Amino acid sequence: MTTAPISRYPVPDLNTLPEDLRTRILGVQEKAGFVPNVFLALAHRPDECRAFFDYHDALMLRPSGLTKGEKEMVVVATSGANGCLYCVVAHGAILRIYEKNPLIADQVAVNHRKADLSPRQKAMLDFALKVCLDSAAIGEDDYAALHAHGFSDEDIWDIGGITAFFGLSNRMANLIGMRPNDEFFLMGRQPRPPRA
Repeated sequence: MTTAPISRYPVPDLNTLPEDLRTRILGVQEKAGFVPNVFLALAHRPDECRAFFDYHDALMLRPSGLTKGEKEMVVVATSGANGCLYCVVAHGAILRIYEKNPLIADQVAVNHRKADLSPRQKAMLDFALKVCLDSAAIGEDDYAALHAHGFSDEDIWDIGGITAFFGLSNRMANLIGMRPNDEFFLMGRQPRPPRA
């Protein structure tokens, strides 16, 4: 386990945070068994932290034509394109768990076209990467290609919204030097140890 700082900015003590943030973070800790560093690093600015996680939840938890695993595929593929270690590692762990596949996150982060994905999922990630890298070039052909795979216009919004939101997340993580928790690296690669 490392002892390197999780951010180049001050990380507040959990006990000094506003009650609503502390409650939210403790809830995540209870579920995950640890506090993901993103919560502590972004709590440096509580108002922005709240807005960030409210928007995250609005995108990632809403009912959608995308599965939870597909949403995480969008995060991992675009975070890989943006060179964001934190999001590739953390969301790669979530992707492995949702898909019950220890190989999928590495494949998606490096080259989704070579990954063990359906043609529909590859089309989704083609579009997400276009939003990520060249959104000004999006045209009707891009929508038609997704419609041909059964995506609705609302699903397409989800793909774009997740990509755009994590563009912010990736850039902030890189800006502040946010370090992934060591726990994320092995999650979904081996059976989960029993909880104490």
